[in-house]
Amino acid sequence: MEPLTAYPLKCSGPKAKVSLVVNVASDCQLTDRNYLALKELHKEFGPSHFSVLAFPCNQFGESEPRPSKEVESFARKNYGVTFPIFHKIKILGSDAEPAFRFLVDSSKKEPKWNFWKYLVNPEGQVVKFWRPEEPIEVIRPDIAALVRQMIIKKKEDL
Repeated sequence: MEPLTAYPLKCSGPKAKVSLVVNVASDCQLTDRNYLALKELHKEFGPSHFSVLAFPCNQFGESEPRPSKEVESFARKNYGVTFPIFHKIKILGSDAEPAFRFLVDSSKKEPKWNFWKYLVNPEGQVVKFWRPEEPIEVIRPDIAALVRQMIIKKKEDL
């Protein structure tokens, strides 16, 4: 289980990555499709230049009732995910995790359900967001473009 501080949204230097930050849930009608898509994106673009950062949340239809460790075990066992899964957090309201509050404030888009996705560049800026029903084919080009830009910049900095 990754602590929240293990992957700050703002990073610089050689370890900076493109990130897709997602609020996840295990008992949701969108769970299968989204976990499989996130696994595919992480496998295709990560882990050197890209990472999915999963934040379990139980604020939508109580669809994440499991404790944090069980969420991670569930996702790894049932979907084979290898990306970081953080402790369960709140993403809405006054108790919202500051990292998620930053995403919402930056994008001006508050999640309405599970599996909202926020694309964050290596400088920590939210560049795009997607609702849970968006297909992976819509998301992939934006991730590819950011990863490509990051690789080119790193080569120029050498």
